[in-house]
Amino acid sequence: MEVFPAFEIGLLNGWIFMVIFFLIFGIVFKTCPKEVITRLYDNEGWTKSQYIFTKLGKLCGLIHIILVIFTPLNIVSIEFTIGIIIYLIGIIGFVIAVIDFKKAPLGEPIISGLYKISRNPQVITLFLVSLGTSLMIGSWTAVIVVVISIIFFHFRILGEEKRLTEQYGDSYLGYKKKVPRYFLFF
Repeated sequence: MEVFPAFEIGLLNGWIFMVIFFLIFGIVFKTCPKEVITRLYDNEGWTKSQYIFTKLGKLCGLIHIILVIFTPLNIVSIEFTIGIIIYLIGIIGFVIAVIDFKKAPLGEPIISGLYKISRNPQVITLFLVSLGTSLMIGSWTAVIVVVISIIFFHFRILGEEKRLTEQYGDSYLGYKKKVPRYFLFF
């Protein structure tokens, strides 16, 4: 792992895995009805700070994508092997989380599938995809950018939970007591 790995245009760069992810992302979202997409990206009632944290998180995400696109894969390293495993777990989990989201009845909190073990499985799985690509290129800088992005999204999620509590009341509060925000105890 390097703090600042080589930055170059090449066929064996991290862009390959970004293209694969975005193709899968596009295919999965194409299968979702318009109402599901609207629900997924609903930002009604967001506070100014939620917008700011979301924009900062997306900016970090863009920086991460640029780092991954222009950094060669570190194929002969153990980090690459660990990264590809984490990346694949992230992609599979992301597809499952979106399918769970799609199957959930509108007007109710989503509490089935991966949402039984995490209130935010899509965020967790996107983090895994990003962490995996960071390891595959062997970049500490990319890992740090992903962590900063997750911190920004954490504050966005806190606001979402407040809105979901207002929207769903006791059913969401009960769900919050049973299921961790991210994973296991966190």
